[in-house]
Amino acid sequence: MYSLLAGSLSVERLEIPIRGLPLSLDGMRIVQLSDLHWDGLRLSQGLLQQAIAATNAAKPDLIVLTGDYVTEEPEPIDQLAEHLSHLHSRSGIYAILGNHDLRYPHSQTKITTAFTQAGIHVLWDQVAYPLGDRLALVGLRDYWSCRFNPTPVMAGLDPDLPRIVLSHNPDSAKTLQRWRVDLQLSGHTHGGQVVLPGFGPVVTGLKQLRRTLPKSWHRWLRLISGSCDKTVQHWKWAQGLHSVGENLLYVNRGLGTYLPGRLFCPPEVTVLTLVSKSVV
Repeated sequence: MYSLLAGSLSVERLEIPIRGLPLSLDGMRIVQLSDLHWDGLRLSQGLLQQAIAATNAAKPDLIVLTGDYVTEEPEPIDQLAEHLSHLHSRSGIYAILGNHDLRYPHSQTKITTAFTQAGIHVLWDQVAYPLGDRLALVGLRDYWSCRFNPTPVMAGLDPDLPRIVLSHNPDSAKTLQRWRVDLQLSGHTHGGQVVLPGFGPVVTGLKQLRRTLPKSWHRWLRLISGSCDKTVQHWKWAQGLHSVGENLLYVNRGLGTYLPGRLFCPPEVTVLTLVSKSVV
């Protein structure tokens, strides 16, 4: 099973400065989970239970889920929702959908219904205020979905209002540069899955190599890299914290796994602590 290749769970902890964050929200903890791919193959029940336990141990004020809960058919979502109902946070659980959650015509409805029944709020081009009206939580439809257009949502927010944006695909950060995004939370990449210490995801090296080798070699490089080019364009954002213009982007490595498995890229639970950043 692919899940056997996942490796040990890692809990990543970061402090995120937010300009204009009210002092009443200073120290708020948000836990992010992403890319569970619950289908009996890509995530073991043991690892899922570890991730739920680690999330609850962080005593989060808010939990966010950033997409790809299933891989193909949406039917496994009922069992996953039952597991996720054991998550606890002071201000609830909010989710967006990823590209795998939209593969079939009934996927969106099926997943949204299962999550709603489990007490998880699904955002689809919507704004919520789980931590109060001084911090917006924006949940966008998937970047690859039809009619991806964040303008109506983002343009409707007061420019002085701090906001956190949930958007499954980190490539969307380029589009979102038009607006203030204090923190974008994404997944989708699985961190690159195969990562060389001091170098980064192997796929990044393959893309660089393609630029230097004769075109006759490109076909073989495509065979090695598979569908990586289709997965995401900006592999430099495969995992971790990045500045995209004036905005911040954090990409979670996810919990699920595909072949060839993970190497130096452990599955991840992210604990983010918000801190007030003074305006200069």
